[in-house]
Amino acid sequence: QVQLVESGGGLVQAGGSLRLSCAVSGRTISGCAMGWFRQAPGKEREFVIALSRNGDSTGYADFVKGRFTISRDHAKNTVYLQMNSLKPEDTAVYYCAAKPGFTNSANYYTAHYDYDYWGQGTQVTVSS
Repeated sequence: QVQLVESGGGLVQAGGSLRLSCAVSGRTISGCAMGWFRQAPGKEREFVIALSRNGDSTGYADFVKGRFTISRDHAKNTVYLQMNSLKPEDTAVYYCAAKPGFTNSANYYTAHYDYDYWGQGTQVTVSS
């Protein structure tokens, strides 16, 4: 069973930075395409950023380009979301998602239904 645990959320002022972590167990992250999504109160869950299984391809939502990056640490089996230049509209619960596979694919996935496993979410609040 694959489990994902997010951490690193909190309260930050506009313009600040946060790094979210997604610790994965039950499967090595090298065998998973990974993604981050977020959901603000009263809104649907939306795609933020994704990384392909082979780590060569990254997809971004337009609203995060140039501000957010995704990375992974194989030794810690953890995926990170680095968020810079945060804005109040970035306030949301952030979720990590994994799509295990068996090929060294360069595909990344932007739809929530593409992912098989989800974390419990971590709250990010950006004050103005």
